[in-house]
Amino acid sequence: MKMARTVGFALVMWAAVAALRPVAADEGMWPLNRFRAAPLQQKYGFTPAPQWLQNAQLASVRFARGCSGSFVSPSGLVMTNYHCAVACIEALSTEQSKLLETGFYAETATDERRCPGMELNQLTTITDVTDRVTAATKGAEGDRFGAARKAVFAVIESECAKDDRVRCEVVTLYHGGKYDLYSYRRFQDVRLVFAPEFDTAFFGGDPDNFMFPRFNLDLAFVRVYDGGGPLVSSHWFPWSPAGASAGDLVFVTGHPGSTSRLDTIAQLEFERDVRLPTHLLFYSEARGLLTEFEHRVPAEARLARAQLVFIENTLKVLKGELDTLADRTQLDRKRAEETELRRQVAARPELQQRFGGAWTAVSDAIDRKRDLWKRSAAFSRLTGSELFAQAQTLVRMATELSRANEQRLPEFTNAALPARRQQIEATRPYSTELETLVLAHALRHIREQLGLDDPAVKALLGRRAPDEVASSAIQATTLRDATARVALMKGGQAAIEASQDPLIALAKAVDGFTRESRRRLEDEIDARVDKNIEAIAQARFALQGETVYPDATFTLRLTYGTVKGWNEAGRDVVPFTTFAGLFDRHTGSAPFNLPKRWLDRKSAVALSTPFNLVADTDIIGGNSGSPMIDRVGQIVGLIFDGNIHSIGGEYLFDPSKNRSVAVDSRGIKEALRSVYRAERVLQEIDRR
Repeated sequence: MKMARTVGFALVMWAAVAALRPVAADEGMWPLNRFRAAPLQQKYGFTPAPQWLQNAQLASVRFARGCSGSFVSPSGLVMTNYHCAVACIEALSTEQSKLLETGFYAETATDERRCPGMELNQLTTITDVTDRVTAATKGAEGDRFGAARKAVFAVIESECAKDDRVRCEVVTLYHGGKYDLYSYRRFQDVRLVFAPEFDTAFFGGDPDNFMFPRFNLDLAFVRVYDGGGPLVSSHWFPWSPAGASAGDLVFVTGHPGSTSRLDTIAQLEFERDVRLPTHLLFYSEARGLLTEFEHRVPAEARLARAQLVFIENTLKVLKGELDTLADRTQLDRKRAEETELRRQVAARPELQQRFGGAWTAVSDAIDRKRDLWKRSAAFSRLTGSELFAQAQTLVRMATELSRANEQRLPEFTNAALPARRQQIEATRPYSTELETLVLAHALRHIREQLGLDDPAVKALLGRRAPDEVASSAIQATTLRDATARVALMKGGQAAIEASQDPLIALAKAVDGFTRESRRRLEDEIDARVDKNIEAIAQARFALQGETVYPDATFTLRLTYGTVKGWNEAGRDVVPFTTFAGLFDRHTGSAPFNLPKRWLDRKSAVALSTPFNLVADTDIIGGNSGSPMIDRVGQIVGLIFDGNIHSIGGEYLFDPSKNRSVAVDSRGIKEALRSVYRAERVLQEIDRR
């Protein structure tokens, strides 16, 4: 036994040494300004020209609330996933117009409908500001480091964002090894053009989620408007006339949310032992509540649908991440990587003197993090209620705008304010019963986590039960009316102080506690961790340079690979599914139920047309809606998911099994042509 473990660890150590060299596999989420073309040329004989990379950058867009997309015509047409647009589809639905059930197609330009609160960002420039940030934080420790970094971020972003049409963000790369300023063109007039039925976009539901074969038309088209008319753009992805074949080189441009591949073992153990189990418990309870709500209140089920899909997806992700970290082999691999990096640092006295103590400092800070994090996480549950989130935004905005820009919370700096204002101004329906359910669940969770005698719990509940507090606040609030929210926003601190709205009162009652919890976590723990993680990043740079890609940061990245299946328990998984397989999978019962339109028009469908496909491109959450393009820069697919093995991609990439899942470009056109008869969209994406 002991010898077997020793040999196994030696093999893991060998893999770790290899991992500290330049990435050899098709692994990596590369910023476009740091893309390494040499391995691509060596393996595939292809190097993207500067014009190719520029078009990839400007044709890609980010959905500000967590997805990706791409321009697919010169008239501002954007392709993304249904699940990235479902909040818009919900908001535009009524009892008379049930778009989740019927789908939506704007037959004319005047039929395109504005999506409330939707913002798209187009990356225009990237500027290295590392020297400026490190100069501002030089010599600072602990909370002084965190405060100095926040202040210089705010100043740089404010200088960049000259008006509301520009969004600027300082992005931390390599955990502080590099800092880049990303400047975006901001679009807030976004209109729905096409979306299929919910049952088509989510065919197979939770049982098929993160699985393959898949049969999803997880697709939506929206259009960006500029100055009242469709955006005119010279950068967009044309449609491939032939699609992709097995073995073809493909690329994905998108905005992966976050990864933890460069985290220390102490950070990963915190994930395994604290964060993931806590979230799993909360979201498991939430799923039960929302499922029961759907059956109990069918008239308002559409308003819970997006939340339930999000929660079911989140639970699978959390479980997959926990399984990865609970796998001793996988964690040993990460431990060996860290051991090897520390060995290399120790072998060079100048690096050891500067950076050798960083790992211990991170570990010490993480040891103190548990209770502070749990408190902060408990408070964050309140914003699961969208109406409470509006109240908190209004309360905090009034306070933050009285402060100098560089002293504000990051989400209220001048550069971030347009997004906050749009959130407040957006008109959408709210379910009183659903909002009450979600807020009551959050209040119960806070009481369970913090205890009855905690001052914050007393401020929130007094002598009342969570359900009573939630019900009375949601029933009486005026915040479901956008006009009332805008009046409070414009009235500032005086209006907030004078407000009798019960949700505003609840947000005010807890605001001091939530701010203090956040301050302690950020200043006492995160700032110390960040400072030392930055030191580790600098050590890694001294040894490896930029041969390693940075962790994902919800910024534009380019990754590549090939259309390729994998072997699952001795069974070869082929990389394509077809429309024939979709109809074969139809049972007539949810979640394997095709809408009547599909069944009526089956005879018109070319059943051998590829529908979904997989490739070994390196993606993660946030890549939803990303275009899959070929070496010519043409659309061959639309990313909407990964397979079950890809969930562990949060921490490491396994090229033998990690796969991204996409809607095939040929399947999209076949569905638009034969099922939806959406000729206007078809003609637009066929432009060349």
